[in-house]
Amino acid sequence: METTYFKSLEGFSQGSNVDLEAVLENLNFNDQGLVPVIAQQYASKEVLMLAWMNLEAIEETLNKGRVCYWSRSRQTLWRKGESSGNTQRLVEMRIDCDGDTVLCLVEQTGPACHTNRPNCFYLTVSGKHVAVNSDPVSS
Repeated sequence: METTYFKSLEGFSQGSNVDLEAVLENLNFNDQGLVPVIAQQYASKEVLMLAWMNLEAIEETLNKGRVCYWSRSRQTLWRKGESSGNTQRLVEMRIDCDGDTVLCLVEQTGPACHTNRPNCFYLTVSGKHVAVNSDPVSS
Protein backbone atom coordinates (compact mmCIF):
# COMPACT_ATOMS: atom_id res chain seq x y z
CA MET A 1 0.00 0.00 0.00
CA GLU A 2 1.42 3.35 -1.07
CA THR A 3 1.17 5.92 1.71
CA THR A 4 3.90 8.37 0.61
CA TYR A 5 1.41 11.18 0.07
CA PHE A 6 -0.17 10.83 3.52
CA LYS A 7 3.27 10.35 5.08
CA SER A 8 4.20 13.75 3.61
CA LEU A 9 1.32 15.38 5.52
CA GLU A 10 2.57 14.23 8.93
CA GLY A 11 4.78 17.29 9.39
CA PHE A 12 2.02 19.79 8.70
CA SER A 13 0.87 21.82 11.68
CA GLN A 14 -2.68 22.49 12.83
CA GLY A 15 -4.44 24.94 10.53
CA SER A 16 -2.42 23.97 7.45
CA ASN A 17 -4.42 23.38 4.28
CA VAL A 18 -3.86 20.90 1.47
CA ASP A 19 -5.69 20.49 -1.82
CA LEU A 20 -8.81 18.30 -1.60
CA GLU A 21 -8.33 16.93 -5.11
CA ALA A 22 -4.82 15.75 -4.24
CA VAL A 23 -6.07 14.06 -1.07
CA LEU A 24 -8.87 12.27 -2.95
CA GLU A 25 -6.47 11.18 -5.70
CA ASN A 26 -4.23 9.61 -3.07
CA LEU A 27 -6.83 7.77 -0.99
CA ASN A 28 -5.96 4.12 -0.52
CA PHE A 29 -8.96 2.38 -2.04
CA ASN A 30 -9.06 -1.42 -1.87
CA ASP A 31 -8.94 -3.61 -4.98
CA GLN A 32 -12.68 -3.03 -5.48
CA GLY A 33 -12.20 0.75 -5.47
CA LEU A 34 -13.72 1.14 -2.00
CA VAL A 35 -12.69 2.66 1.30
CA PRO A 36 -14.37 1.91 4.67
CA VAL A 37 -16.40 4.72 6.20
CA ILE A 38 -17.40 5.10 9.83
CA ALA A 39 -20.53 7.18 10.45
CA GLN A 40 -20.59 8.91 13.81
CA GLN A 41 -23.33 11.12 15.26
CA TYR A 42 -21.84 14.60 15.34
CA ALA A 43 -23.33 15.84 18.63
CA SER A 44 -23.20 12.70 20.80
CA LYS A 45 -20.16 11.04 19.13
CA GLU A 46 -22.12 7.74 19.06
CA VAL A 47 -20.71 5.41 16.40
CA LEU A 48 -23.63 4.61 14.12
CA MET A 49 -22.40 2.30 11.38
CA LEU A 50 -19.64 1.18 9.05
CA ALA A 51 -20.15 1.27 5.30
CA TRP A 52 -18.13 1.72 2.11
CA MET A 53 -17.59 4.55 -0.37
CA ASN A 54 -16.03 4.74 -3.78
CA LEU A 55 -14.71 8.03 -5.17
CA GLU A 56 -18.08 8.88 -6.74
CA ALA A 57 -19.87 8.42 -3.39
CA ILE A 58 -17.31 10.61 -1.62
CA GLU A 59 -17.66 13.36 -4.20
CA GLU A 60 -21.47 13.23 -4.10
CA THR A 61 -21.43 13.36 -0.30
CA LEU A 62 -19.15 16.40 -0.33
CA ASN A 63 -21.11 18.15 -3.09
CA LYS A 64 -24.62 17.52 -1.77
CA GLY A 65 -24.04 17.34 1.99
CA ARG A 66 -26.11 14.17 2.25
CA VAL A 67 -24.18 10.97 2.87
CA CYS A 68 -23.96 8.56 -0.05
CA TYR A 69 -22.34 5.13 0.19
CA TRP A 70 -21.53 2.29 -2.20
CA SER A 71 -23.78 -0.73 -1.73
CA ARG A 72 -21.63 -3.82 -2.16
CA SER A 73 -24.70 -6.09 -2.32
CA ARG A 74 -26.51 -4.01 -4.96
CA GLN A 75 -23.34 -2.74 -6.71
CA THR A 76 -24.70 0.79 -6.89
CA LEU A 77 -24.63 4.10 -5.05
CA TRP A 78 -26.73 4.04 -1.89
CA ARG A 79 -28.02 7.37 -0.70
CA LYS A 80 -28.62 6.82 2.99
CA GLY A 81 -32.32 7.15 3.73
CA GLU A 82 -33.58 7.23 0.13
CA SER A 83 -36.08 4.46 0.89
CA SER A 84 -36.33 4.61 4.72
CA GLY A 85 -36.23 8.37 5.23
CA ASN A 86 -33.48 7.86 7.83
CA THR A 87 -30.98 10.25 6.30
CA GLN A 88 -27.52 11.39 7.26
CA ARG A 89 -26.57 15.03 6.75
CA LEU A 90 -22.81 15.46 6.53
CA VAL A 91 -21.44 17.83 9.15
CA GLU A 92 -17.76 17.03 8.66
CA MET A 93 -15.65 14.47 6.78
CA ARG A 94 -12.29 13.35 8.10
CA ILE A 95 -9.66 11.07 6.58
CA ASP A 96 -7.29 8.99 8.67
CA CYS A 97 -3.49 9.31 8.66
CA ASP A 98 -2.96 6.52 6.10
CA GLY A 99 -5.72 7.63 3.76
CA ASP A 100 -7.46 4.28 4.05
CA THR A 101 -10.47 5.10 6.24
CA VAL A 102 -13.03 7.90 6.18
CA LEU A 103 -14.95 9.24 9.17
CA CYS A 104 -18.23 11.03 8.49
CA LEU A 105 -19.57 13.09 11.35
CA VAL A 106 -23.27 13.25 10.60
CA GLU A 107 -26.61 14.47 11.78
CA GLN A 108 -28.66 11.27 11.73
CA THR A 109 -32.41 11.47 11.16
CA GLY A 110 -34.15 8.36 12.52
CA PRO A 111 -32.46 5.01 13.16
CA ALA A 112 -29.15 4.40 11.41
CA CYS A 113 -29.43 0.61 11.23
CA HIS A 114 -31.55 -1.34 8.73
CA THR A 115 -32.88 -3.28 11.77
CA ASN A 116 -34.52 -0.01 12.84
CA ARG A 117 -32.14 0.35 15.80
CA PRO A 118 -30.37 3.63 16.60
CA ASN A 119 -27.04 2.19 15.42
CA CYS A 120 -25.66 -0.99 13.89
CA PHE A 121 -23.61 -1.94 16.95
CA TYR A 122 -26.41 -3.44 19.04
CA LEU A 123 -24.59 -6.67 19.94
CA THR A 124 -22.30 -6.54 22.99
CA VAL A 125 -19.80 -9.30 23.68
CA SER A 126 -19.84 -10.30 27.33
CA GLY A 127 -17.71 -13.29 28.27
CA LYS A 128 -18.97 -16.25 26.23
CA HIS A 129 -22.24 -14.54 25.32
CA VAL A 130 -23.41 -11.77 23.09
CA ALA A 131 -26.16 -9.55 24.46
CA VAL A 132 -28.59 -7.44 22.45
CA ASN A 133 -28.24 -3.94 23.87
CA SER A 134 -31.11 -2.09 22.17
CA ASP A 135 -34.59 -2.66 20.77
CA PRO A 136 -35.73 -1.50 17.36
CA VAL A 137 -37.28 1.95 17.36
CA SER A 138 -41.06 1.67 17.01
CA SER A 139 -42.49 3.42 14.00
